[in-house]
Amino acid sequence: MARSSSVVKASLPKQRRQLRPRRSPKQFQRATDLSLPGAEDIFAAAAAEHLVQQDPAAATALGYITASDETLVVHAGEKLRKNGMADTDSIATPIVSGTTHWFKNSADLIAFKEGRRHSFEYGRYGNPTVSVLEEKISALERAEATLVTSSGMNAIVATLLALVPPGGHVVTTTDCYSEARAFIRERLSKMGIRSTFVDLNDIETLKAVLDQGDVTLFYTDSPTNPHLKCIDIKLVAEMCHRKGTLVCIDSTLASPINQKPLTLGADIVMHSATKYIAGHHDVIAGCISGSEALIKTIRAWHQGLGGAISPDAAYMIIRGLKTMTMRVETQNRTSLRMARLLENHPKIEHVYYPGLKSSPWHHIAESQMTGFGGIVSFEVASNLHGVMMFIDALQIPFIATSLGGCESLVQQPAVMSFWGQSDEEKAKNGIKDNLVRFSFGIEKFEDLRDDILQALEKI
Repeated sequence: MARSSSVVKASLPKQRRQLRPRRSPKQFQRATDLSLPGAEDIFAAAAAEHLVQQDPAAATALGYITASDETLVVHAGEKLRKNGMADTDSIATPIVSGTTHWFKNSADLIAFKEGRRHSFEYGRYGNPTVSVLEEKISALERAEATLVTSSGMNAIVATLLALVPPGGHVVTTTDCYSEARAFIRERLSKMGIRSTFVDLNDIETLKAVLDQGDVTLFYTDSPTNPHLKCIDIKLVAEMCHRKGTLVCIDSTLASPINQKPLTLGADIVMHSATKYIAGHHDVIAGCISGSEALIKTIRAWHQGLGGAISPDAAYMIIRGLKTMTMRVETQNRTSLRMARLLENHPKIEHVYYPGLKSSPWHHIAESQMTGFGGIVSFEVASNLHGVMMFIDALQIPFIATSLGGCESLVQQPAVMSFWGQSDEEKAKNGIKDNLVRFSFGIEKFEDLRDDILQALEKI
């Protein structure tokens, strides 16, 4: 499957190349009114995007080129930049640790306040290093804007609080992130916000709920954790938008490399940037991408919540992002090969992986993903203690939560996440005692294969 690309203006002498983010058709039409502030730049970007799509040869002749994800993770926000950041001759993005930024005079401050001068004021509102990271993620997601937060959970909370007012109605799925599910059920209800939970693949029930006409936001993960179910983002977005409902997709388990929900019709895409985006199990962060208007609304709430990420953490994620395409593609290949191997192993009862043709979500994943991710879940033909023996016999992966890093991680959800919970609660979440979730890193496939096979022989 071909990976989509973003449009950039080729370098001219003594000029920086400018990133041309994808614009929506509505904005393209609106930008033809050149009396609007910034309309000329918006129109130029939209026209360039249209030209590249319609006549690549002509676009190349005019100096436009397409930038792949492999190039964007390295250069977007830095050599390819949209915002007016201060120039630097450093290849590596500087870590700007200052919490407060000063102004030359009152006129300079007023120009900043009125948006005529791009600068920063206070670290909780924005930071030059963080801004580079936000622009880089925007380029990958084909988004107008991105907000980076202190954690994935902070991103979820800020989005829900900003976009769903008291009296609003959130529809989510029974498979969404467990802590998000708890926040929606237990916290939002105290704020006068209603919630409805539907099965991820029960489109008819979702349609019935939407037909009531009072749903503010639909929120779900795709793929889900740990069963890797996928929702038809394009179909759901069309259904929701007909009823005036916003669509938010948590795409953490896919990464921006494998899936771009905004191009499929979603209004908001979020990630636990701790996972594939940072990629090294050494920094916690979240990110939210979407239109300028929606991100501006969320950013205002985020500033009130105080979930700012440190410049040092932002730098670590920028550095991690530069290898994300290589990491994710390795994880995709390893996971697909391992899923196929395990599917035919006599000691494995069932394998959950959207890349398998046997998966009930394969046709959806194939239509909207360029790779199927680095997680494989499977049920071992044994009981709780037999699976514990299998996991303990593994030599390469760490027994740990989280996912998406260079090191492989393994966990038994019945022990890691659901220990002490009732059989009824586990069954409600589809958690069997023999379920294993394996997050593959970038180790050599043959080493991981041999390790899993020898561990299976121990039970």
